Amino acid sequence: MATRHVTDGGLETDLIFLRGFDLPEFASFPLLDTDEGRAALRDYYLAYVDIAVRAGAPLLLETPTWRANPDHAARLGYDAAALDRVNRESVAFLAALAAERADELTGWEVGGMLGPRGDGYVSAGAVDPDEAAEYHRPQLASFVAAGATRATVLTLTEVGEAIGVSRAAADLGLPVGIGFTVETDGRLPDGSTLAAAVAAVDADAPPAYFLINCAHPSHVLRGLEPGAWRDRIGGLRVNASTMSHAELDEAQTLDDGDPLELADAQLPLLDAFGGLEVLGGCCGTDARHVAAMWGVS
Repeated sequence: MATRHVTDGGLETDLIFLRGFDLPEFASFPLLDTDEGRAALRDYYLAYVDIAVRAGAPLLLETPTWRANPDHAARLGYDAAALDRVNRESVAFLAALAAERADELTGWEVGGMLGPRGDGYVSAGAVDPDEAAEYHRPQLASFVAAGATRATVLTLTEVGEAIGVSRAAADLGLPVGIGFTVETDGRLPDGSTLAAAVAAVDADAPPAYFLINCAHPSHVLRGLEPGAWRDRIGGLRVNASTMSHAELDEAQTLDDGDPLELADAQLPLLDAFGGLEVLGGCCGTDARHVAAMWGVS
């Protein structure tokens, strides 16, 4: 079995609903450019450092840069140079934070976080892999330059963009985890099964591993068909809520469920995916949920 790393929970929902931040574009990376923002991010990530210490497990800190790509950043006033700077600074910020507790940790690393070019919930149709590779390569290159040891892309809704990210990461020599999200029926927003999506990416540009994120365990279970594809799932970041993506998009309050119930609901997935090496949360989860998943609540 792979060594399982603690990672964080639902950063953006934590910042919005629990800490009162306004996040235009659902983007947390601009917080790196203010003292108040850096203090909030520091407090947020330190909770997961504590979980890793208590669990005796290695820690994967992933940068707050899910929206730090050109389309979303341009609407926030960040050009290419500013994006390169903030993506690099995000890695340095987390590395410095982990280094403070290095003597207590069993191991740690910093990974760069990417998101889709478009919506993380709705598929806009097929994406050309070459265009996706060109689009995402600069952010991946920033992570490499800053010393990140891996990258993760979350909430992809179809295969083409996944292939593009995996190709670009391979070109740069950076291990990458490809994260798909699923609807309440266990299928990707474009209708693909997880098995088919994993097979299609692996046939073109195999990543280090795949992840499933931004769905409640009950949703993922509905797409849990048998097959070797399960061995390629190396990360799991589930939602606290059983609501659909459309319902979550419209939600004005946080549905954070019950941490212990979520941990119990996730147990069948831990059995199904024996190669998990990253375990954390997604929308609606916070340190309480991740602590419960790791049995240190």
